[in-house]
Amino acid sequence: MKKSLNALSPLPHAAGFRWRQLASPPVFFVWAGRAWPWFAGLALLLAAAGLWVGFVLAPTDHQQGEVYRIIFLHVPAAWMSMFIYLIAAAHAGLGLVYRTRLSPLLARALAPTGAVFTVIALWTGAAWGKPTWGAWWVWDARLTSELILLFLYLGYLGVVSAIEDTQRADSAGAIVLLAGVVNIPIIYFSVQWWSTLHQGATIRWNAAPSMNQTMLAGMLLMALACWAYALAVALVRTRCLILERAQEEQL
Repeated sequence: MKKSLNALSPLPHAAGFRWRQLASPPVFFVWAGRAWPWFAGLALLLAAAGLWVGFVLAPTDHQQGEVYRIIFLHVPAAWMSMFIYLIAAAHAGLGLVYRTRLSPLLARALAPTGAVFTVIALWTGAAWGKPTWGAWWVWDARLTSELILLFLYLGYLGVVSAIEDTQRADSAGAIVLLAGVVNIPIIYFSVQWWSTLHQGATIRWNAAPSMNQTMLAGMLLMALACWAYALAVALVRTRCLILERAQEEQL
C-alpha cells in the first residue's frame, strides 16, 4: 500500500509545485514522508539549544529563585495546547463544511499531540504551583479552563474512536472541537477577566516583554522546538491515517 501511494502520486517538481496540491492525500503522503525527518531534526536542535539557554545560561530569578525555570517547559506547552486545538478545530471545520478528504485526518493527527502538551502544561503548572502557591492544585480560572481543554481533547479522541463509520466519526468529532473553541479565549484572557493566582502574561503583542532577554530567548527556542516536534509527529501520524483510509476504501 505504501509503495502504491508513492508510485501513483509522485511529488511534483519544485518548478510546477503548488501548495494547494497538498490537499490531495496521496501527494501529501509523499511530501510528508520527505518533510517529517527535517522537522524532527530541527526539533532536537532547537530543544537542545532552548534547554541549554533556559537551564544553564539564563540567570536565576530574583523573586522565585531556580524554580522559575519550569517556565521553559510550562509556557511553550501551554501555548501549544491552545494553538494545536485551534488548528485541529479549523481542519475539522473544513472537513465538515467542504467534505475535504485530508482535513479530518489532520485534525485526528494533531489532537493527540495537543492533549500531550495540555498534560505537560498542567503537570508543570502543578510543579510550579507547589513551591509558589503552597499547593499542587487550586481551582484557579486558568488552571480550570486548561483542565477543561484536556477533557475536550479526550472527548474528541473518544468520539472519533468510538464511531466505526469514519465519515460520521469525523463529523461528530468536528462538532466537539468546534464547540470547544470558546474555551480558548477563556484560557487566554482568564487572568484579565477574573482575579486569579496565576500571573499575567510576560509576553504580549502590545508591550515589550517583562523578562530578561536570555530568559526570553530560551522560552522562544523551546516554543519553536515544540512547533517543530508537533509538525513532525503530525506528519507521521497523518501518513498512517492516509494508509488506513486507503485500506478501508479497498475493502
